[in-house]
Amino acid sequence: MKKNIFRFIVMAAATSLLLTQSCNDKFLQLSPETDLSRENSLRTETELTLYLNNLYASYILGHGTGWADAKVNPNVVGGSHLLASDFMTDNMVRYGNIDRMLDNTFIPPNAGTSVDWTWENLRSVNYFIQHYTNALPAVNNDMTRLNKYLGEAYFFKSMDYYRKLMLFGDVPWLSSDLNIDSKELYKPRDKRTVVADSLMKTIDMAIAGLEGINGRPDGRINQDMALFLKARIGLFEGSFRTYHNELSLQSTAKSFLEASVDACEKIIASGRYQLYATGDSPYWKMFTFKKDPTSDGNKEAILARVYDGTVVGHATQRYWDQNNSLSGARPAGGATRGLVDEYLCIDGKPIYSSGSAGNYTANPLFKGYDGLWSELENRDPRLKQTINYPGENRSLFNRTDGTTSLEKNGITYPRLSYNVGGGTTVTGYLPIKHWMGDRPENEATTNGQQTAIEFRYGEVLLMLAEAKAILGTLTQNDLDRTINLLRQRAGFDFAKYPGSKLELGNPPADPRLDEIYATKLDYAVSPIIREIRRERRVEMVLEDRRYEDLMRWKAGNLMTVPLRGMKFTAEKGKLYDGTHTAKPIIALKEEVNKDIFLDNNGFIIAYPRSANISNGTALWADYRYYWPLPLYDLTLEGNQLVQNPGWLGAK
Repeated sequence: MKKNIFRFIVMAAATSLLLTQSCNDKFLQLSPETDLSRENSLRTETELTLYLNNLYASYILGHGTGWADAKVNPNVVGGSHLLASDFMTDNMVRYGNIDRMLDNTFIPPNAGTSVDWTWENLRSVNYFIQHYTNALPAVNNDMTRLNKYLGEAYFFKSMDYYRKLMLFGDVPWLSSDLNIDSKELYKPRDKRTVVADSLMKTIDMAIAGLEGINGRPDGRINQDMALFLKARIGLFEGSFRTYHNELSLQSTAKSFLEASVDACEKIIASGRYQLYATGDSPYWKMFTFKKDPTSDGNKEAILARVYDGTVVGHATQRYWDQNNSLSGARPAGGATRGLVDEYLCIDGKPIYSSGSAGNYTANPLFKGYDGLWSELENRDPRLKQTINYPGENRSLFNRTDGTTSLEKNGITYPRLSYNVGGGTTVTGYLPIKHWMGDRPENEATTNGQQTAIEFRYGEVLLMLAEAKAILGTLTQNDLDRTINLLRQRAGFDFAKYPGSKLELGNPPADPRLDEIYATKLDYAVSPIIREIRRERRVEMVLEDRRYEDLMRWKAGNLMTVPLRGMKFTAEKGKLYDGTHTAKPIIALKEEVNKDIFLDNNGFIIAYPRSANISNGTALWADYRYYWPLPLYDLTLEGNQLVQNPGWLGAK
């Protein structure tokens, strides 16, 4: 029973078949705003299905298609949004200089595409919602037969407005498809409260329309997916209102958080999902499949995009494996020390247990930064399932013959240069999350089949824990069925280290992270919420969650924590001195003050030669909690749009 996937390849093939059988072969080629007449479209269930098929690829992006290097704006690099979006955050840095979207020099564009101020897809959705009842005669006027189609349309509308709310705050709420002379084209932006309330009503209508549809064999949108999206929306808006006190909406946050909790509880109670826990490294393995999740025994996936490599494929694995950004500005770079620091040690305690900046007392299990990637040892098992430890996995892989062998291939150490065209990590922390070590997938180029998980059960557990923590209703039982389940799957040994379970009344001390929060945020973060945020960061890294989290937590200023890589010790200097160019040790020459630049403590500086930042410390300004509207839209005659404060064009 394929209850948990968006099987794009199946729908593409089905679309081709149906087109040959339909009396309206040109249906999918028609544009709703120009070619579809209200009287002659959406007249049958087949036409409803075909119309909605067009929307799936617009909203369920997965790893993209073809060369998979298109940007999901406003990302700073192209490629799969799951991988690329973290380059907008403090989790990952790219090679070269910092992007202007991240150093306060970005100027609002004339057109809306680069900031995702686009409305074409929404117009198509609204057209469907207005005219789907054209099919009533074909179903003997039985409206219940059309509910599932309407539910899909409302799901897509919810996805569209959720992203617009996240990026822009106030936006016009449109309930109809517009023509070139529609007055609504010039309407002002609706207030956040109106948009958020309308959004919650819309996702509720999606859930109602999809009632009872939990395991459709065709892999289309089902009620569980809609519940998941409602949980995301509720958590985003509830936490945004909680922490953005400048909105004076704290008193209205509760209903959104409760809606998130309710949606999560319904997904959990269904019993249809569980954390993937097969094998020695299940967290890493979960992202390396090429089939549909059911075939792989992956009951964690709630919504995934799968590829057959013939009708639809992509090149994400090829370029993620090569870490190549020569073409299309694909993701190339590495994880930050800030991310690495956040992983707990295997005893469930942070790397530092007491003290203050410059004088921390280290956890005895923490091996520090002075060895060869020793900081990755004795840590949360997810760390080595996310960042490659030299001598394991990716460092032993030969993409030419597909072998992984120390004896045959030796160890290839990560590139460090900030300015090479591709293949560099910059920081020394090379990601292996989403990396497959699969030669056929690498050679497939645009026919890659790697599955892309968009919604998964692990995030449901994180959303439930966080929403209840903000509400003040979190219990130890809640932690045991959420955070502690995630840690157990990751590989924490609760028997050996009982303290690695998170206890509500006894969260670990973390002076390093507490000091960062106290310095960078304008509100206090309780120890238990700090731990839930930590869990979310390490569990959801490279899944397009971090940017939204920073925005809703009013934590953009965390971007100003100096962006650093590994410590370039004397031992590493010898490793990269140019004498190791063949197996068993392969480490291309990296020169200090030419290829890499170090801070006063010997840590690699990210973006070391960027013109508008100093010492690898990115800039932040609070106006960036909202993206700008395109300048052209502000100049149209009769328009009532107002630019977001702080951006060019604001009044």
